[in-house]
Amino acid sequence: MSIDRRLEPFVPHALAALRIVAGYLFLLHGTAKLFGFPHVAMFDRLPVWSLLGVAGMLEVAGGALLIVGLFTRFVAFVVSGEMAFAYFLVHAPSGNVPFPMLNDGEPAVLFCFVFLLLAVAGAGAWSIDAVRGAATPEPALRMARRGQT
Repeated sequence: MSIDRRLEPFVPHALAALRIVAGYLFLLHGTAKLFGFPHVAMFDRLPVWSLLGVAGMLEVAGGALLIVGLFTRFVAFVVSGEMAFAYFLVHAPSGNVPFPMLNDGEPAVLFCFVFLLLAVAGAGAWSIDAVRGAATPEPALRMARRGQT
């Protein structure tokens, strides 16, 4: 039996673990901006209705929804767009656009593509979406492996 076939039953659980951890890390970015926890000095006295304040709101709401796996595809698509917007608005103007390592944009790029994956693949196991029947990635993953669309 190939390694692919042995690991296939774990795909929904690995996807769920990725969703939960990414959602938690994203939530922390938002709580740092809005509530000062964990404390990040650059967010002290951040106006709530500023661009960063609105980003914090998206990060708190989106992170919480991703952790529990509710409306995962829609939420992941929205926050993936937020991270693309953040990269090109905040990080790219400092230069070195094709090199996120040099403009401190690596987290934004990584979050963007993790969330894009979740928008396409769904929530995986351990989610409210799975209970609702909206999070089954297996058919799409099997079709992709067979080269079908």
